[in-house]
Amino acid sequence: MYKILTVEDTVRVPPRRFDENLKTVITSEFENTITGRIDKNVGIVLSVLKVVDMGEGKIIMGDGAIYYNVTLEVLVYQPVLNEVIEGSVSEIIEFGAFVNFGPMDGLAHVSQITEDYMSYDQKNSMLVGKETKKTLKLGDTIRARIVSVSLKPKFSSSKIGLTMRQPYLGKLDWLEEEKKAQKKKETKVEKKEKPREKK
Repeated sequence: MYKILTVEDTVRVPPRRFDENLKTVITSEFENTITGRIDKNVGIVLSVLKVVDMGEGKIIMGDGAIYYNVTLEVLVYQPVLNEVIEGSVSEIIEFGAFVNFGPMDGLAHVSQITEDYMSYDQKNSMLVGKETKKTLKLGDTIRARIVSVSLKPKFSSSKIGLTMRQPYLGKLDWLEEEKKAQKKKETKVEKKEKPREKK
């Protein structure tokens, strides 16, 4: 879930940037230190939107920079349990598919892709359903639900689990096919239920 948060912090403005617009420098310096970091309570910080408030600058002995206490609006993304996401398959491996959604990746384990047994086709780098013959490959767009979240300060240590086995979830092409099949079924039922006209 994307959120806009108000944060308070101290930003160091180096001497080489004293001649630039102060708000622009504060935004830039804060982004350089915080953007891309993961906090388990906040999520991943994506961008600084604006400087809301700024105190007077302070100089610390032995450092030529000026330190400002600031209040900023920042854009963050925090994955939430049961959140439905749409993303594209970024990697297929033997035990599942990595899905990129916005700033993060999640893993849909093979057991969480369909009701059908999915096997790994290494030659074509895709997962194939045993009975349905459904395929999942690199670049496919999917809809999934977040079922587990473990955020750590490092991206590589963070883990997000996804499922595609619930109604209205899965590869978007599969969902479109299911919708068409359902319409056909409904049309057949309507035709059967229409009373015959008397001659």
